[in-house]
Amino acid sequence: MKSFFLGLTTIVVLLCAGCMVGPDYFKPSVPMTPAYKEDQGWKLARPLDDIPRGKWWEIFGDPQLNALQEQVSEANQNVKVAEARFRQARALIGFARAGLFPTVSAGVSASSLRNSTTTQSPSSGASTRDFLLTGDVSYELDLWGRIRRGVTAAREEAQASAADLETARLSLQAELAFDYFELRSADAQQRLLNDTVKAFDEALQLTTRRFEGGAAPKSDVAQARTQLETTQVQATDIAVQRAQFEHAIAILIGKPPADFRLPAIPLDLQPPDIPAGLPSELLERRPDIAAAERRVAEANEQIGIAKAAYFPTVTLNALLGFESSSINKWMGWQSFLWAVGSSLAQTIFDGGRRRATSEAALANYDATVASYRQATLDAFQQVEDNLAALRILEQEAEQQQRAVASARESLQLFSNRYKGGVDTYLQVITAQTVTLSNERNQVDILRRRMDASVLLVKAVGGGWNVTDLPNL
Repeated sequence: MKSFFLGLTTIVVLLCAGCMVGPDYFKPSVPMTPAYKEDQGWKLARPLDDIPRGKWWEIFGDPQLNALQEQVSEANQNVKVAEARFRQARALIGFARAGLFPTVSAGVSASSLRNSTTTQSPSSGASTRDFLLTGDVSYELDLWGRIRRGVTAAREEAQASAADLETARLSLQAELAFDYFELRSADAQQRLLNDTVKAFDEALQLTTRRFEGGAAPKSDVAQARTQLETTQVQATDIAVQRAQFEHAIAILIGKPPADFRLPAIPLDLQPPDIPAGLPSELLERRPDIAAAERRVAEANEQIGIAKAAYFPTVTLNALLGFESSSINKWMGWQSFLWAVGSSLAQTIFDGGRRRATSEAALANYDATVASYRQATLDAFQQVEDNLAALRILEQEAEQQQRAVASARESLQLFSNRYKGGVDTYLQVITAQTVTLSNERNQVDILRRRMDASVLLVKAVGGGWNVTDLPNL
């Protein structure tokens, strides 16, 4: 008996170390360039100008933004959904891994039977009892790697879910930063328009005094009042945008909009220097690309699982227990029973089911490879877009600064000439309109630069790295 079990164990170990059918996994190639096209002419970051790991938003140096970002991972419901999906995928690894071990079951039964007295058999009218206690062991030999590939596929799906979680977290953090700078830009526009309304009100009082003194026509008063009231409308309209962004921020941090307020602080930050790195590094820094690559690896395992269905399955079974007609002798050595056996099963005909499964697995692999490559191309585009935006907007900001200075000088000149009776008020109105337009555009360019900075940080992965994936 001892030699039998020893030999059986040896056979099991040797068989379990058998081959695995299906292709080995190699990471697919993706379109690649040595450098970003739009990185040419962009200022190089200094060694210390790096994106912080984890808390990438600290690169902007805004305490209020830092405080809000800390609440996203803790309170946002979409992050909680992604985190639950990861825990679910991680639990399924254990489900798949259970196939590597025997299934052990136990059962107990007690029965009693009295034969009919109307029969002519020797046992007519006799009663029998049966007490049975058994333990059953069943084990499928993973000869072709179906179970092992299933475990690997589950592990790769869990890693993809972990990357999905980081993608969701990064997207929500970037959305929060984006909305925050939009709100601060609205505050800056509000301050500018409020100051302009005050200046236009003073201009209206000036024209009114000149009209009352006979130095200006009534049309000047009408023009000044129209300019003032038009600007008041613009100042009032800003509140709509600000309220919407404030509500959006409240939802991102898991609060009802009615319970959330942000004080008005005009945007006065400058975009930080953000290192874009190399295109080849992007594959290691984007969680969405990592998730796509992990799903390619998972699809590769599914091909092997589908191919394993063409081969027979071998199952070992063992039964141990006690059986007796008397409960007093139930657990005695004489009542001991055992059985050992094995079975081999091979599907002969299934109407093309295995072939269809294999073809579907191959098609799914091709689809995941294409998704992986497309995710990479999309990432390259996002980096290029925002590098170009930052480089061009920096030049535009310098040009706009000069335009604002010229407009303000022109307004001052026309205002002085009007006061001296040299020019009409129409020229003052025109200069006021041009100045306000340039000042508002200056604020808007700063907003776009901050938004592009956030989007560039998101495009390069926000300080994340593929080494952050859990080793499951």
